Amino acid sequence: MDRSVKFWDKIAERYSKQPIADEAAYQKKLQVTQEYLQPEMEVLELGCGTGSTAIIHAPYVKHIQAIDVSSKMLAIAQSKADAKDIGNITFKQAAVDEFSAPDQTFDAVLGLSLLHLLENKEEVIAKVHRMLKPDGIFVTNTVCLGDTMAWFKLIAPIGKFFGFFPLVKVFTVKDLENSLTDASFYIDYQWQPDTAKVGFIVAKAVFIVAKKAESEMGDRENSI
Repeated sequence: MDRSVKFWDKIAERYSKQPIADEAAYQKKLQVTQEYLQPEMEVLELGCGTGSTAIIHAPYVKHIQAIDVSSKMLAIAQSKADAKDIGNITFKQAAVDEFSAPDQTFDAVLGLSLLHLLENKEEVIAKVHRMLKPDGIFVTNTVCLGDTMAWFKLIAPIGKFFGFFPLVKVFTVKDLENSLTDASFYIDYQWQPDTAKVGFIVAKAVFIVAKKAESEMGDRENSI
């Protein structure tokens, strides 16, 4: 079993009980996201964890497909959804890089606290672009350690090997912006107010809502 899967399975119960590090920032991100959501939307959440965000957004959309690599995380997520009698979320165990769906399936894709945990974020961003309908949105919250903690790339492999934290990639906010725009997204909203935990490290995370243009020749003048 992949070490990252073992890591998330191991901490699932503890993770589900952890308080949100910055409640005010979390509530603002929820509010901003919901301003983009519509009742008929089909939504995909990549790396849904224990399902808290999917459950909050569920009343605002038609259906959410929520995936995660950890079966233990998903079991907690399903129990939380059942307890709240929420029936429009489908939880599925799948790795982000293995999941597939037909082109233009979803109106919105959520990738929260995710992109810095992937081996190749560019491939996943390109996949998200294909799966989104024209004018669809990709909502991300991403730890960008390259701006303040570039040295972390030296210890990340060691920490992963010993199970202190999962795979963590180090890149800057500008790197992330370029990855999104190179994949033909434009950035509609961007905010960097809060912190996120990577093992024992607390670092800033950037929240972005990126849009897929209505056509490949769509206007990019709104890009940040």
